[in-house]
Amino acid sequence: MSNTVLHKIHFATANKGKRELKPGPAPIRDTPNHRVPRLSRLMALAIKFDRLIHEGAIADQAQLAELGYITRARVTQIMNLLYLAPDIQEDILHLPPITQGKDPVTERDVRPIVAQFDWRKQRRLWKQLASCLPQ
Repeated sequence: MSNTVLHKIHFATANKGKRELKPGPAPIRDTPNHRVPRLSRLMALAIKFDRLIHEGAIADQAQLAELGYITRARVTQIMNLLYLAPDIQEDILHLPPITQGKDPVTERDVRPIVAQFDWRKQRRLWKQLASCLPQ
């Protein structure tokens, strides 16, 4: 005669990505299945950085780079997003969430738009770029 014992188990991730068996059913995860586009996060970061500098909490962009462990050039690239027309900034902040794959528009894609000082030209270029975005 044989005895059968049934237990619910699930795989869990332990230290350094090691997988191990755990007793009980798998935990229910209520994390969303989408993410905020990186360009939206960078736009929000630029706005936050600008406020920190204006409030005097941070001296300048060089200090931001030092505190954030990034190069001064990268801080400049992020802060240049503030040169976009306000309506484009708003569009960027409200880009649709990414459910799978790569971001359809990146900060690098927006650099030529930032280089235009005329907001009308920026809007025209943004409209061309945004037409490729999923709705």
